[in-house]
Amino acid sequence: MASEATPRINAQYLENFMNQTVRILGKVVSLHGETATIDANGGITIHLNRDSHLALNNAVEVVGKVQQDLSIRVFQATDFGTGIDFKAVDAVVDATHRYKEIFYESND
Repeated sequence: MASEATPRINAQYLENFMNQTVRILGKVVSLHGETATIDANGGITIHLNRDSHLALNNAVEVVGKVQQDLSIRVFQATDFGTGIDFKAVDAVVDATHRYKEIFYESND
């Protein structure tokens, strides 16, 4: 059984993946009850689930579905702590979309 692809994206790719499951690595910049904002080359609002335990200023990898308002409904969130090189993360995101045939199926 094949699993669903979760392309690695950042804020600039949100519109291209509406209603799809994606993977985002960003820095937690605010927490507000059941929502948070992460910076992943731009701000993204994420809607947390009960298993999401985030810490302000830590890196978090989110797997979730892009909503119509370009927020993310979180399925899974993993705290990566501090010390993440976000320039390297952006390079990986760029490579993912430059060579998308390796990472995910595209409709273009």
